[in-house]
This record gives sequence, structure tokens and C-alpha cells, in this order.
Amino acid sequence: MKKIINKPTEVVGDALMGLQMAYPDALSYIPKLEVICRKEKKIDKVALISGGGAGHEPLHAGYVGKGMLDAAVSGNVFSSPSPDRIGTALREVSCGKGVLMVIKNYSGDIMNFGMAADLAKLDGIETSQVIVKDDVAVPDREEGTGRRGIAGTVFVHKIAGARAEQGASLEEVRASAEKAVRNIRTMGVAMTPCILPAVGKPGFQIAEDEIEIGMGIHGEQGVESSKIKTAKEIAEILLDKIMADYDYSGAEAAVLINGLGGTPLMELYILNMEVQKLLREREIRAYRTLVGNYCTSIDMTGASITLMKLDEELKALLDAPCDTPAWKI
Repeated sequence: MKKIINKPTEVVGDALMGLQMAYPDALSYIPKLEVICRKEKKIDKVALISGGGAGHEPLHAGYVGKGMLDAAVSGNVFSSPSPDRIGTALREVSCGKGVLMVIKNYSGDIMNFGMAADLAKLDGIETSQVIVKDDVAVPDREEGTGRRGIAGTVFVHKIAGARAEQGASLEEVRASAEKAVRNIRTMGVAMTPCILPAVGKPGFQIAEDEIEIGMGIHGEQGVESSKIKTAKEIAEILLDKIMADYDYSGAEAAVLINGLGGTPLMELYILNMEVQKLLREREIRAYRTLVGNYCTSIDMTGASITLMKLDEELKALLDAPCDTPAWKI
């Protein structure tokens, strides 16, 4: 294992400290509890928090700042943050207007955020939540955890954060976030596995001449293994899966071409070229396109495609100013 780290057991805290040191005027860090907050606390709006396991940087702490999150809480690598860490984030950002929690659809995250919200209620902190479940590789079902939350979470942060900055109520912010969730779909492909720092070797294997279609951001099994394909073929496979789940035909959409941590930007731009061609063929207008690493899986190579169908409200919130380490407008 070759990684620029100190101790494998300290990577999360060291990374968050390094992030705070890069933006000392904007962010504050609570050591050991692994919470990143806006340094200038807002007192006149609904607060917004999110979080989950580390290893997906810049998700979640990279989206703390004006127009997006008020705080992000991290667990260990690929592990949900504990209720006490989440509770700390809730107390840090609460200003009497309520707190919206953006949660990815994993059982540990849902359980721990729920426990933290129950405890916060005893302290008089009102909370609400939205569950992001955008990964079309997994069936959407009522029983069990069902569909995973992945890169589309970034768009939910943006929409909810912009609505909160407008001074909307907790229910209004939640409603806008829920609208975004309903209109977002994501599908990804992995080329190689990732190496967990504490383990020092890949947690799973992908053959040298194969790719894994639909693999999750923690290395969860995909829907199929396939021989290596061209960028055009990958774009077709991923978009076909998205379109089979949600009809974007004739719509305007925000597009996210997301790298999983180890994929060069050159390849992401090539994938974007093919996606844009396919969108035009299907009469889908790409209103805004993001290309880069927004929700990663440590050093996994691969990419995901996310579409968010837009109406006038969502377009305005997408275009609203924000200032965070990972996304600025």
C-alpha cells in the first residue's frame, strides 16, 4: 500500500484537520468527533447537516459553507458516524429555526441519524430529514434499505442549502430537497477496487480485463461484470439504465459526471462528451454540467452519471450562489 498518510487509524481526523487548515476563515473542526462546521454560524435560517462514512471526499465536509451545508459529520472509513457525533453537529448548528438532515440510504446512517434526532428533541432541537436514494443499480423497494444514496446527494445539498439561505421554513426546505430527490437518478461503473487504509489491500477484486457495472461506492456488488468497453459504450449502458428508471425525455437536466477518486479528468471529460451526445439525441437539454470528483470511493477508478430533472424552482436553487471548498458559484 502506497498512501500519503501517517497512521491508518488517524486518516479521518488528519484529513478533516487538513481541510480546516486550508480554509481557516470559513471552517471550524471539532477534533475526535469529526465534525466540520461553518465558522460563521448563521442565526436566521434553517440549518442543514449531512454526513456518513469517510472515504468519499469531498463528500461531505467539502460542501460545508454558504449556500450548502452548515455542518458535516464523518464516521470512520466507510462506516456511519455515531449518534454522539451527529448530535454534536446538531447542537453546533441549531439556532431555533430547525435542522434538516440529508441522509444517504444506508441502514447505519438512517439508524444513527434517527437516534441523534431523538436525543436532540429532548434538548428542544427540531429536526426533519430527507433520504437520498438515487442509485438505479439497486431496485427501489419498500422493504429493507433498498436503493443506495450516492453522488446525487451533492445536488440535494445544493438545492436544500440554497432554499435555506432564502429564509424558508424547515418544512419548505425539506419539500424542496424532497423534490430534488424525486428527480435525481445515478448509475456508475468501477474499473478497479479501492484500498482501505486500515486494511492495506483491496477489499474485492475486478479482473484486469473487466469492469463492474453498478458497483456501490463502498465496493458493493454491481449488477453485472463486463469486459472493458469504450467510453461511448459505457455512456450508453449507464444512461440506458437511468432512462429505464425515470423518463428525462424533453426535459432540462443538471448533469454530474463524477469520478470515483482514481480516474483522470481526461477520461471524465471523454465520458462527458459521449453523455452530451446521447442527451442531445434523446432531446434532453443539459442545463448545467459538473465534471470531476464530487463523491468518491477513496482511490477506486471509475465514474458515475447523475441526472436531475429541473423545473423553474430547481433551476433557480441550482444557480443560487454558494461558497464551499468543493463547489463554488
